[in-house]
Amino acid sequence: MYESFYNLTDKPFQLSPDPRFFFQSQGHKRALAYLRYGLSQGEGFIIVTGGIGTGKTMLARTLFDELDDQSVVAGQLVTTQVGADDLLRSVAGTFGLAHDGVSKATLLKNLETFFRARAQEGKRVLLVVDEVQNLPERSLEELRMLSNFELGGRSLLQSFLLGQEEFRETLQSPTMEQLRQRVIAAYHLGPLNRHETREYIEHRLEMVDWKDDPHFTDEVYEDIHEFTNGVPRRINALCDRLLLYGYLEEKHVIDIDAAQMVYQEIRDETIRPEEEAKVEVPGGIAPAPPRPALAVSPEIDQRVQMLEEQVKELTRLFREERVLLRKAILLNLDLENSNLDLP
Repeated sequence: MYESFYNLTDKPFQLSPDPRFFFQSQGHKRALAYLRYGLSQGEGFIIVTGGIGTGKTMLARTLFDELDDQSVVAGQLVTTQVGADDLLRSVAGTFGLAHDGVSKATLLKNLETFFRARAQEGKRVLLVVDEVQNLPERSLEELRMLSNFELGGRSLLQSFLLGQEEFRETLQSPTMEQLRQRVIAAYHLGPLNRHETREYIEHRLEMVDWKDDPHFTDEVYEDIHEFTNGVPRRINALCDRLLLYGYLEEKHVIDIDAAQMVYQEIRDETIRPEEEAKVEVPGGIAPAPPRPALAVSPEIDQRVQMLEEQVKELTRLFREERVLLRKAILLNLDLENSNLDLP
């Protein structure tokens, strides 16, 4: 919608992870280095943890883009709270193996056969498990057992585990000792700092041929970091709304007033009235409620999409009317010219 208004070649702040927009902050660069190191080792577990929206899935997608299909067979599994047997079925399904109505013994045999066949082809098998914090300990133990498959003294399966912060606590459980011994590297991914937040925003804009239109004032960059706490997914959602607001208001400068309008809109959409209880302070003055962390619900996304479609349709009709008007003007000029040529 706003892309054509600002002469952008694509939408810069989409929420779905796209490796084209990968930003190498200090933390993300180091996390990716850990994954690359783990890949070079060809065994064990590499663990990356981080808060919601800090970019763990983006790391996996970026790594997948770098893989050589001739030497690595990779699969990504986004987990829910599944039991041990269901996990094995999910892993089998990830690699295209039969899994419905199959016994655990058959699942394990099929997986081992698949791993061995790939090893004999000179390929390694990589399993990336996202949202691993949702797995119960018995399911994690099944993952560890899969790493026991070996051929010629080398592991047939390597696993990268991506999860939220609470997974670090799970790993400290006494029952996780054997899994911990298989971990060859672990990294915790944090949010962006103030400087990185600005660089991140400009990096994504430059990827779509941004020419400083719209222009973000220095105060807005500071405010965006404060409002989002430097979490990339929140930054994406907020900046997308800022560009949409700028387009609707025909603004080519995103200043602090525009940003405050968008913050208030988000606040109105995400905070229920009963949550805005006033706080008694000396002098009887109640301060304004603190800004909430940015959250974009599916309902809000749907509303924005509906508005985008409506604006697109109106734009199309407007363009058609302009074309018809131009044709009418040209036709009128042709008639006038032809009249002038009459004897």
